Amino acid sequence: MTLRPVLAALCAIFLAGAALPGVARADIEIDVNQGEVRPLPIAIPAFSGAGRGAEMASVIAGNLERSGLFAPIDAAAFPERNLDIGIQPDYAGWNSINAQALVNGAITVEADGKLRVDFRLWDVFSGEQLLGLQFTSTSENWRRVAHKISDAVYERLTGEKGYFDTRVVFVAESGPRGARVKRLMIMDQDGANPSSLTDGSYVVMTPRFSSTSQEITYMALRPTGSSIYLFNIETARQETLGRFPGMVFAPRFSPDGGRVAFSVERGGNSDIWVMNLATRAQAKLTSDPGIDTSPSFSPDGTRIAFNSDRGGSPQIYVMGADGGGARRVSYGQGRYMTPVWSPNGDFIAFTKQTGSQFHIGVMRPDGSDERILTSSYLDEGPTWAPNGRVLMFFRETPGGSPRLWTVDITGRILRPAPYQGSGSDPAWSPLLN
Repeated sequence: MTLRPVLAALCAIFLAGAALPGVARADIEIDVNQGEVRPLPIAIPAFSGAGRGAEMASVIAGNLERSGLFAPIDAAAFPERNLDIGIQPDYAGWNSINAQALVNGAITVEADGKLRVDFRLWDVFSGEQLLGLQFTSTSENWRRVAHKISDAVYERLTGEKGYFDTRVVFVAESGPRGARVKRLMIMDQDGANPSSLTDGSYVVMTPRFSSTSQEITYMALRPTGSSIYLFNIETARQETLGRFPGMVFAPRFSPDGGRVAFSVERGGNSDIWVMNLATRAQAKLTSDPGIDTSPSFSPDGTRIAFNSDRGGSPQIYVMGADGGGARRVSYGQGRYMTPVWSPNGDFIAFTKQTGSQFHIGVMRPDGSDERILTSSYLDEGPTWAPNGRVLMFFRETPGGSPRLWTVDITGRILRPAPYQGSGSDPAWSPLLN
């Protein structure tokens, strides 16, 4: 897919403009310390031209609404239909319904059958165009075009990178509680296009995306033992990292995609290892009587956060990528598990248990500024969106099946993920190319 800028932004960030008298303006800047953000009213009419125009607008509106930062306006209130992107909209009409931003577009089918999608983002109050872009794509990839437009609008109005043109790999679960079938599943971040990567003949756990390619690593559990696999999504090629004495689990890629860290359990003791994928050379990073697991690299690859009970209860530790200098960083009440470093490096997300409650939380890499984002009977397994502002995790109710949920970094925007089936252990991909 190609992305070609058509027009440069003509004015400063949208929210810096002056509001009309008596009309409240929302502050869309993402601030992790801000308590309440008022969603921005935005109008997204059906794109004109060839088919899929209404569907494309619906996908964009859904993406922006789920972010919690935008409030798409009901199409029944629109003062104009079939907008021409070459003509400025009727700003007074859109002002009358309190639309602060307007997105409109046109779809053209080229001679070779590809789609060309042009879109504009308008500042209704100032009466100026903020953004104009053009995308070309094969017709079957129209949803990806909608996701890319969503990312462009999100970035222009918030100053943060978008996260909509991404995928999520997870464990889809079916069957009774005592005999659940677990398949590796992949879908678009909005729940569309779900497809199975494994057949359910063996248990799969903890899938993790590479940050540099369309490759995942996961643990497979069979009656004969456990293995760690690499799976190339584009080619469907699958290979094992090799055989290890003991159980291997909790794999995760290094930021450059060249290494995989994982845990090996032998005789009741679990330590963290790392493997160079090019040479298959292995190195043991921890050696203590405790259970060390769930390694997660910092974005620069120099440190690893992990979970250990070496101090008597599961806590989060940070060490050098070579295994040196391990120090405990979690000191709150409860048991800390499944640490995962944010893509920006500013937070470590974790699962926490206090009594009968489970929580998803975040802390700074030094353990400061701990904040709890969710609480329920069972919340577990956080994974970061590539912009570091949204987390996906799975939640289970007593007697129920696990479901995927999302929460933003403030904890204010908490909602079920669009996927309607049962799922656990989600992992968010980087932005697609």
